[in-house]
Amino acid sequence: MQVRRKFALSLPSTVLVLGERTLVMGVLNVTPDSFSDGGCYLDPDRAAEHAVAMQRAGADLIDIGGESVRPGASPISAQEELERILPVLKRLRRKLHIPISVDTTKAEVAEVAIRAGAEMINDISGLRFDARLAKVAKQHGVPLVLMHIRGTPKTMQKLPPAKNILREVERGLRWSVARAEAAGVRRSQLVIDPGIGFGKTVMQNYELLFHLERLHGLRLPVMIGTSRKTFIGKILDNAPPEQRLWGTAATVAAAILQGVHIVRVHDVAEMVQVVRVTDAILRAGS
Repeated sequence: MQVRRKFALSLPSTVLVLGERTLVMGVLNVTPDSFSDGGCYLDPDRAAEHAVAMQRAGADLIDIGGESVRPGASPISAQEELERILPVLKRLRRKLHIPISVDTTKAEVAEVAIRAGAEMINDISGLRFDARLAKVAKQHGVPLVLMHIRGTPKTMQKLPPAKNILREVERGLRWSVARAEAAGVRRSQLVIDPGIGFGKTVMQNYELLFHLERLHGLRLPVMIGTSRKTFIGKILDNAPPEQRLWGTAATVAAAILQGVHIVRVHDVAEMVQVVRVTDAILRAGS
């Protein structure tokens, strides 16, 4: 088991303490084509209700995304992305008491979303698609999550497998961190994510989960998103996304025991139970 370091992330409205317990980030996809829940929350009222329900179930953060990054997905314009997320952000202003993260790779979207109430940027490209995201994070003083991805959502599953996925992820994240710091983002405002599923083979995802301790060499908080992903379904006789709950639970528990600080999940109520019990194990062991 990994002893978990403690960090503090400064948000405009609060300070998130990381490491005392695992934080749960609830996924809110307002897209027609996300791999798991595409089309479920296109209606802004329904999306806002779901966000409130996740808060009630124990979510510490809500991550709202308006562009699908499922394998094979094509990019959309910033305008279309904003048309999906802004109505939801406006509805949530007085309903949520937990911070909102915006899941985007576009500086323009992040800028507008922050002005509408978002307090964190979750960039699945690790500044590879739009380096200006770092300047937005710096200007508004919000945390920036840097994820590792191979290629783009359109191409990532068509690439040849990495020869050494651990080394590639570590090097890629170091590159992203250096780029963020060069743009003026304070290191204390950065979170890293190994990008489970994003251009990795099924077994490489499991290899990353087993060796998450390698990422602690970067001395930054770690977020992970395994929820309902294909690598879980492959082990479970090709189970569809809605039947990957318990497989997801296993990956969440394993990640926490490796010292992860934030887990990004769809099924908040169930994963809150997994988090609380696994945190108790981690405390007992340390």
